[in-house]
Amino acid sequence: MRYMLIMEAPESMALGGPDAPPPEEVFEAMGRFNHDLVEAGVLLAAEGLAPSSDGFLVTHDGEGPSVTDGPFTEAKELVAGFWMLEVASREEAVQWAGRCPIGPGVTLQVRRIAEMSDLEDVAPAEVLDAEATLRRRLADHEAEREQV
Repeated sequence: MRYMLIMEAPESMALGGPDAPPPEEVFEAMGRFNHDLVEAGVLLAAEGLAPSSDGFLVTHDGEGPSVTDGPFTEAKELVAGFWMLEVASREEAVQWAGRCPIGPGVTLQVRRIAEMSDLEDVAPAEVLDAEATLRRRLADHEAEREQV
């Protein structure tokens, strides 16, 4: 099973913000957590995100997309980063999420990543076939990148 751990935090808690712990403590704690995930063989990907002031929103309103530059001041909580894990069970995902060194005021949302089998009773067969073809092509592209 694959799970995504999504770290939500107010931007005031970003590195250097008034509510933020010292950066060296944050980096050390996250480094240890990421090391443990790698050593356990469950980490598929992990990234922190730049502040919303560097981002933008694309809104589809029926007349075509419109773009609004950040920061996203109306949002109370923003995605600050994520981890993608492959674990044996929901319980294991809960255990890893519980070990994440996040501080007070930070939420870690844990979501199971949908598998193709989840869509078998919902999506038409031709859509499932096309998706399987795309996933094979993606795997081929990833293998090519690794050889470079």
